[in-house]
Amino acid sequence: MTDKIKVFLVDDHSIVRSGLKLILELDKRIEVCGEAKNLQETLDTIGECKPDVVLLDFKLPDGDGVNGCLAIKSRLPHTKIIILTAYSQAHLVMETIRAGADGYLLKNVKGEELIDNIIKVYQGDSILDSAVTESILANIKTSMEKQKSDKLTNKEVEILKMISIGMSNKEIARDMAISEKTVRNYISNIFRKLNVSNRTEAASYWLRKQTLE
Repeated sequence: MTDKIKVFLVDDHSIVRSGLKLILELDKRIEVCGEAKNLQETLDTIGECKPDVVLLDFKLPDGDGVNGCLAIKSRLPHTKIIILTAYSQAHLVMETIRAGADGYLLKNVKGEELIDNIIKVYQGDSILDSAVTESILANIKTSMEKQKSDKLTNKEVEILKMISIGMSNKEIARDMAISEKTVRNYISNIFRKLNVSNRTEAASYWLRKQTLE
């Protein structure tokens, strides 16, 4: 690596920017080419600096990491962006990645690790803080468990079939030898699991499912 990696710092706290600059410029491979305290200042000056990597705080006075990534990438599409933040929520990570972020790190990252990750991103890798990765995996697991719990039971499938051919609650109750109140409870659960609000929508779902299968 002959040329230094040009890094631009975006954080609304001057003490954070000063600390980052001090840490980064201890490494001869990195040059802090500019800094800004908000998104507008970033957009006003980043074109002159043409940084290789932007360290972007997620929460800024005039925007967040999502619109920050979109705005920076629209002007400098080849510039790499690392979100450096205190927020580890999985949905924020996914939103910024979709907006173009190349990395997501938490602010408790150690100096050497931050430098290593800047170099990795500059070289084309994508990086995620380990704590963030755990959060995303936990979120995926929760979603999968919810999908599993939302699966129709055998009885609910039978009732859905009867709904799709126009049977009334009374007729369903008679055929299944259960009370009409129990049928209503089953139907409420079916509506919730299918995210529908009436029998017509439920029947339509069942008919589409049969067509696809």
